[in-house]
Amino acid sequence: MEVYLLILGDHLPDPRTGHAPSEPERVRAMVDQAVVAEESGFTGVAIGEHHFTRYIVSAPELLLATIAARTTTLRLSTGVTLLAHHDPVRVAEELATLDVLSGGRAELIVARGVSKETDVAFGIAPADLRPRLHEYLRLLLRLLREEDVTWRGTFRSPLEGVTTTPRPVQRPHPTLWVGSGSAASAGLAAELGLPLMLPSTLRDPGVYLDVVAGYRRHAPGRVALPSHVFVAEDDARERWRPYLQAYATFASPWRGDGREIDIDALMEGAAICGGPSEVADRLNAQQKLLGLDAHLVLIDIGGLPSDEVLAAIRLFGEKVIPQLTG
Repeated sequence: MEVYLLILGDHLPDPRTGHAPSEPERVRAMVDQAVVAEESGFTGVAIGEHHFTRYIVSAPELLLATIAARTTTLRLSTGVTLLAHHDPVRVAEELATLDVLSGGRAELIVARGVSKETDVAFGIAPADLRPRLHEYLRLLLRLLREEDVTWRGTFRSPLEGVTTTPRPVQRPHPTLWVGSGSAASAGLAAELGLPLMLPSTLRDPGVYLDVVAGYRRHAPGRVALPSHVFVAEDDARERWRPYLQAYATFASPWRGDGREIDIDALMEGAAICGGPSEVADRLNAQQKLLGLDAHLVLIDIGGLPSDEVLAAIRLFGEKVIPQLTG
């Protein structure tokens, strides 16, 4: 089982103390987490992209380039790139540059995103979001695989004999995941032969059984799931409860199911918390349920102090990863 550290970068105060680090401190802490994740045996790190919210990472590729300089084996992924909001030519150039700098460790997860406000700010009509993403993904693949690309589409100006530089180290291209919990986007992933990344929601992963089954009927590709996780030797639930509550309250408009938040039910379901063996058992159950090839572990949420985040990453690497199956 491949394990990635997922960092979305919420900037919330510690609910126990009211303290919040500065934005520079918060961003640097994310880089430090990735370095510790490599030391702890994680496969990779995935860093999210958000705009105009208290998720403060808007340019994950810059953090990934910094992480590349401080690591040697860690896979470096966005988590996700809002492809419909970007020029795919620039995305191809940035991804290939990261691939070159890291010696072939770059990855990309593309998705539509969860914020209508972001769509409006970037001038994207709701009806255009999905077709724009699908068109841009097809173009991005061509730009990464081919030279002298000539292209015509609906949502950007034509290309005539364009070759993006630098060329990526990985061939035919760095790994591109399609991030989605919808049948339509999962179908696109299957059509293009790309792996499927399920959403980082606070919902029971069983809701994606049909999506995964539909994807696997048409493609043998890899499937990954993000999970909110906290591991500690003692009192894990009570230690994590206020931070999960703060994060769930903040994130519920985008990642919840519209119901009133029940933290105890959440910790029994989508949010995994406990000692190393309990956490490993529950992750293994999710792997078995969905046939997962990779798991993204989201530890840093809700104002959890940096030293506790790092301790949980180290403990996860030492005592949870060796117990994971699949």
